[in-house]
Amino acid sequence: MKKYLVQFKPFLIFIGTFFTAYIVLTLLYKLYLNTFEPNEVDGITHIVGRNVEQLMSMFNCDIKIQKSITDSWLDVWYNKKYIIRIVEGCNAVSVIILFVSFVLAFSGKFKTTLIFILSGILLIYALNVARIAMLAVLLFYFPEKGHFLHGTLFPLVIYGLVFLLWVIWVNKFSKYAK
Repeated sequence: MKKYLVQFKPFLIFIGTFFTAYIVLTLLYKLYLNTFEPNEVDGITHIVGRNVEQLMSMFNCDIKIQKSITDSWLDVWYNKKYIIRIVEGCNAVSVIILFVSFVLAFSGKFKTTLIFILSGILLIYALNVARIAMLAVLLFYFPEKGHFLHGTLFPLVIYGLVFLLWVIWVNKFSKYAK
């Protein structure tokens, strides 16, 4: 048994670190979400909605994002037409938690790891804001493509970015890069 523990030690450390980081970050996020009333939109989702509105306003889009009167999401109106809603799951925090957990599991030097994590979080967040803005515009013009756009194309883009960041991290910066 000891032989196998020694042989698989790097893998076991990776799995242990990944799941520990993932569980801790997910629990912290859940504690944060629990500070909001059931019909209230959380602060991060509010910021995402505000950033989507700011981005689209830069392009002179007729955009209005407001809290739903009845539920815990933000209604997105584009060209005076209700298009989509931004729910808590649209704020990319779960994707960021997955990204951070993986990078920590393959950590390198502290400063490099911290800079890569912060840069990755900003990149994922910015792509997510752009994703929601593009989704609103595309759904206005192509409502029949909603399932493909929301369920396939845009998850592929955001998870593709995370995968690309992981590949860069493992090959260039992690302790296993050599």
